[in-house]
Amino acid sequence: MPPVLSSDGEPDSTRLDVLVFGATSFVGAILCRELVKTFGLGGEQLRWGMAGRSIEKLSQLRASLGPGACSVPLLVADAADAASLRELCSASRVIITTVGPYALHGEPLVQACVETGTDYCDLSGEVQWMRRMIERYETAAQASGARIVHCCGFDSIPSDLGVHFLQREAERRFGAPCESISMRVRAMRGGFSGGTVASLLNVVKEAAADPALRRELLDPYSLCPREHRNTARQRVIRGAHFDPAFAAWTAPFVMGPVNTRVVLRSHALGRGSDGQALRYDEAVLTGRGLRGRLTAMLSATGLNAFMLSAAVPPLRALLERFVLPAPGEGPSPEAQISGFFDLRFRGVTAQRETLQVRVTGDRDPGYGSTARMLAQAGACLSLDLAAKSSGGGFWTPATLLGDLLIDRLQRNAGLTFTVLNGSGRDTPR
Repeated sequence: MPPVLSSDGEPDSTRLDVLVFGATSFVGAILCRELVKTFGLGGEQLRWGMAGRSIEKLSQLRASLGPGACSVPLLVADAADAASLRELCSASRVIITTVGPYALHGEPLVQACVETGTDYCDLSGEVQWMRRMIERYETAAQASGARIVHCCGFDSIPSDLGVHFLQREAERRFGAPCESISMRVRAMRGGFSGGTVASLLNVVKEAAADPALRRELLDPYSLCPREHRNTARQRVIRGAHFDPAFAAWTAPFVMGPVNTRVVLRSHALGRGSDGQALRYDEAVLTGRGLRGRLTAMLSATGLNAFMLSAAVPPLRALLERFVLPAPGEGPSPEAQISGFFDLRFRGVTAQRETLQVRVTGDRDPGYGSTARMLAQAGACLSLDLAAKSSGGGFWTPATLLGDLLIDRLQRNAGLTFTVLNGSGRDTPR
């Protein structure tokens, strides 16, 4: 495998801050352009490089980044080649990977990072795979110092850090965290990437063939440490429901099952380690009155029909061929810029004190915002936590990066975290 290449083609022995593996994928290319915008090409702020299977495609991408891009190092590696993945780890302190579905292609890189003590972050929303990685490599990661952070895109940074932000403010105002939190998608424009769709379909395919996995996917605590002490019964929103707290109808949120498990793992690793319970749920606000109710019913029916179709091989094949975007496909830059999301979080303490916060993003959630969040997560992991004071293991965005990442996202990624109110008391229902 070729070593890190400098601008003149000679080997460069200096270890990078961040290396993007899967740089020529659709999201990977957006991510690299975001790194150029935020950190430039000279390496003064962040020394970063690109990796993938094809040196030709990597060279083409590098040339498209503009004048001075020849200074960006390139590496060649294959997701199935353990030796080449170890070379990536020797070349950079942090690996950002967009190579999915992770359940099919992700484990060798996780293993290489764990064995070499290299920090890692990804876009995975595949809870069944993440659970396997935690079970297989948690102890080794703690020993080597490798910090592994899954879910560093739209799933699940806004949810995970939104809850972190709300709880921090609740403790400041009320002296206690909230014991119940609801996230509601107030507005959103943008689609899901082909890679996200491929990952989702793979989860459905695995679950259809494995009854044990189907039972695991029903467990909201599946990502929590086995010794976790949160026994609160979690609410799962599967149909149309009227939410009095938001005075609107709600429908299931497609990313809710992933985000919920990440948030509950964060709680188990943090505040929940002392036995504090947390109830958390997510849904989409569809409006008020008859129109809101009908929209909620249609949304819930459509999502359930999609999941059922994805579980049947002939119907899944039709979806892949005629309906869903393929890996590597995505919207135009104009469509990415016109996208956005607006999420609302409402928390209630044990004393019935209430608090609402808002998290917004100014790009398409599946592509533009996701790439920006992943870029900042990798930079935060490399630059802000360089001393490894947090220790190795499998972390969540909130438990490892927390306020440092919130600050980066607000300065560099178009996200906002805002307190809406926190003065009233909830009426028990």
